[in-house]
Amino acid sequence: MSRRKKAAEHANHERWLVSYADFITLLFAFFVVLFSSSQVDKRKVGKIAAAIQQAFRQMGIFQTANSRIPMVTADPLPTENIQLIEDGKGMSGRGPMASPFERMLGSPNSQKDLRALQKELTSALGPEIQRHEVVLKASREGLVISLREVGFFDSGSAELRPTSQAAVQRIAQVLAAQPNNIRIEGHTDNVPIHNAHFASNWELSTTRATEMIRLFITHYHFPATRLSAAGYAEYHPVASNQTVDGRAENRRVDVVVLASAPGTAEGSKQ
Repeated sequence: MSRRKKAAEHANHERWLVSYADFITLLFAFFVVLFSSSQVDKRKVGKIAAAIQQAFRQMGIFQTANSRIPMVTADPLPTENIQLIEDGKGMSGRGPMASPFERMLGSPNSQKDLRALQKELTSALGPEIQRHEVVLKASREGLVISLREVGFFDSGSAELRPTSQAAVQRIAQVLAAQPNNIRIEGHTDNVPIHNAHFASNWELSTTRATEMIRLFITHYHFPATRLSAAGYAEYHPVASNQTVDGRAENRRVDVVVLASAPGTAEGSKQ
């Protein structure tokens, strides 16, 4: 009687699926943790970016602009609402809270004062405004008195023209009665400069600004604590550098009368 042959045992080649499934599970958990962490970080980055931009705008490092550039376009929590939630105010009938950039503009009274100041300067500088040597404009930071090179400086020089002294004196007399801090900014076009006094547009723009600071302190007795200077060379143009007229507009010194922050207008008076 013949014996049955035992069926041959087959090796199990699918054991790798167990390890693969464990790996996929761990990988999924890893990405879930990364995703959740990124949502928290965006909120923190939004707060930090808002604080940095506010500080840098007050120092004159960021370009003055009336448009608002979003910092994180895909932020699930808009940065302007972060302080709202932390204060527990939400939108409970008080209307939306001002963003950090809007809070820089100061109180409504400060804005009224700047509008009145603009009217006073428009009257005092009428001849220069008609000759397009002076331009007055409101900005996010305050009131900008733009002194164009054509009326105040010789080309490549940081020394004020003698014929412009009367206009500068009128500006100083009006601003002396105001409590606001003042930042003086030098600007140039994009044509390189290299003469006996200046090796670059950076040096020319900065020297023009500091020369105005010196004049305000020594001749018109402004407190030095109210004044600051900045040189931007050709990097903050107001017109195209591709045309002669545009380059002429960009060669300027801006006297920026800064809007007071809320609650500091009285404290800044000398």
